[in-house]
This record gives sequence, C-alpha cells and structure tokens, in this order.
Amino acid sequence: MFERILYPTDFSEVSLHALKHCIAKMSLLGVKRVYLLHVIDITVAELEAFALEEIYKTKLENLAKELRERGLDVQTVVRIGIPAIEIAEEAERINADLIAIPSMGENVWRHMFLGSTVSNLVRATKRPVLILKYNKKENAFELSVDCSNLFRRPLVALDFSECSKKIIEVVKNFKEAIEEGILLHSVDYGKIEELEKNIETSMRELKRAKKEIGVEFETEVMVGTASQAIIGTALAKRATLIVVGKKGKGILKELILGSTADRVMRDSKIPVLLVPCE
Repeated sequence: MFERILYPTDFSEVSLHALKHCIAKMSLLGVKRVYLLHVIDITVAELEAFALEEIYKTKLENLAKELRERGLDVQTVVRIGIPAIEIAEEAERINADLIAIPSMGENVWRHMFLGSTVSNLVRATKRPVLILKYNKKENAFELSVDCSNLFRRPLVALDFSECSKKIIEVVKNFKEAIEEGILLHSVDYGKIEELEKNIETSMRELKRAKKEIGVEFETEVMVGTASQAIIGTALAKRATLIVVGKKGKGILKELILGSTADRVMRDSKIPVLLVPCE
C-alpha cells in the first residue's frame, strides 16, 4: 500500500472537504503517514510570503490535530515558491509513495490551459498522483466513490509499453485492497486486416499482466480512441478509480494536442491515478 502520502492543501473548501472526508480514511487502507503541505505562492504573495509562513504553520497544525485524533500519523510542512514545483520537490524530499490532490471536475479543462497546480504538478513530478475528482452540487461537494472503497475496483489502462511495467508495479502497491478490477487495452493502431490479430495479441498480454499482479481482474480489449475507451469502460463497469500512465512529452504539444492521460484527467468523473513513466 501507499505508506507515505503527500497532501498539498490551499485551504480551499474542496481541499478541506477532501482532507476531512477522504484523506482521513486513508489509515483504513494501510497508509502510515500523511504529510500536509501548504505552499505560499511567491508569485501572488511576493515579499509578504515570508511574513505569512508562521500563520500557515499554525493553520496546518490545527488541521493535523484533527487527523491525529482520528488515528493518523501527520506531519506538516510549509514551503514558499511556485506551488507545482514545491510540491514535486517536497514529494522527492520525503520519498512520498503518492501525492493526493482534489480537483473540481468542471474547471479542469479551463485549468489545463491556464496552468493549474494540478496539471502543472502532473508534469513536474516523478511520483504517482491521485486526483480526487469532485463535483459541487448546491452547497455540497461530491466524490463519485467513498474513499474507503477507492481501490476496490480500479480500471487499469495498459498499452504494453515500458510505461505499462511501471503501472503494474504501482497497482501491486494496493492489490490487497482490490476485490476485482478491470484491465483495459484499446486498439487504436494497425491496418483493418490486422485488427483481429491485434485484439488476440492484446488479450494475451492483458492475461499475462493479470497473472503478474496476482489478483482478480476482468480483461477488456476495446477498439477506438484510448481516452474514450478508458472513460466509457470505467463508467460501464462501475470502476472506482482509473489508473493510467503519464508519458513525458513536450509541454506545448501536450497543451495543444493533449495526451490520453490529459484527456482522461480532464474528462473523467471518477478519481484518476496518474503514473509518471519517465
């Protein structure tokens, strides 16, 4: 399981909601320590950032106290700088197994082009990132799945590249929490006359991956655009989480064209676990 989780918070409503209603349940999933991080954005606060440091240390400690009372081992950290970079550096410093961060679904597409902390963090870090996809209904925040069941039924997307090997290793970290998952490959390549052969080959590779992980998985081979296959199958199969690899590409190319991971992160209604493959 992910023993060391880094949770960056900006003290927004959704961030505090996710902390108290989701991260607080992580001890049930084998998490041993949570690092609460707040980054004072130097580009916004400027010289006042250093004067604010002690204030935010106190605010973090107050949050940590609540979680400690619920049985979690919590450490607090305040850093000053550019949020995505500071979060990525802190994750390396503490050797985090996972970075967890909430995102409001309706804003992700806009943020992809405006440079949100979430999308920039995904590009900056070499650690897995769990994006908790929230929607707001009236005055309440809603996550598609109870966090205690987050890893119960994951959809794991594989393309059989070197990236897939890293994805499988990450999935092994939480395999004890899986009841039955879905292994998915989308055939969006090759000539028409090669389609049947590619489907058969893909199914064999999925079964090999299932054996390597060592828990029960359905295996699905779809034909068509990978991002649509992933999101559609996740909904149809009632997945609790999507696990997908994030391959390194030029930032400009990603922003203009988008990768499969970008599209899934943007359009998925359920939590997404992004595995960096650099």
